[in-house]
Amino acid sequence: MVEINENSVLVIIDVQKAWLDPSLGQRNNHNAELVISKLIDRFREKGRAIIHVRHGSLNPDSIFREGKTTFEFKDEVKPIHGEIVITKHVNSAFIGTDLESRLRNMGDPSVYYVGLVTDHCVSTTVRMSGNLGFKSYVIEDACATFDRKAPNGRVIPAEEVHNINLASLDQEFAEVIESKDLI
Repeated sequence: MVEINENSVLVIIDVQKAWLDPSLGQRNNHNAELVISKLIDRFREKGRAIIHVRHGSLNPDSIFREGKTTFEFKDEVKPIHGEIVITKHVNSAFIGTDLESRLRNMGDPSVYYVGLVTDHCVSTTVRMSGNLGFKSYVIEDACATFDRKAPNGRVIPAEEVHNINLASLDQEFAEVIESKDLI
């Protein structure tokens, strides 16, 4: 069990409407947004910090381009007044943003990561978080990804991609937990 204490922050990565695009293929953990919504409620009830991160592509044709409706946060995870919103342009929420300085100014908190997608922006951000010395957690049932195609053309199922990435993060860059492990 892990306690949400006064020095805890929830970082929500890229839970945007763009992920609803059917061309992205098969996804695992369709309950991730519901779990994230419940975590947001718990952190808000305890008066803990929440940071919302979104991807803003610089490619004018991208579904993650600012100004498009697909750039917007999904309804179930929208920030409220006073919560921090960071827009990133690469996979890591630490590169080209003030995320590190914000976390340092919070007193080097325990950071709980959730979002989309496990193997790209969540993993990249968590790896940097661990390398920067933050006590980092990944809440596995509050993350999801999509099927991936290997270089040989084999399709790797989303659940397998998700689990392999979490296994690579666990105990090396972060502690991987489930939402039920938070008290």
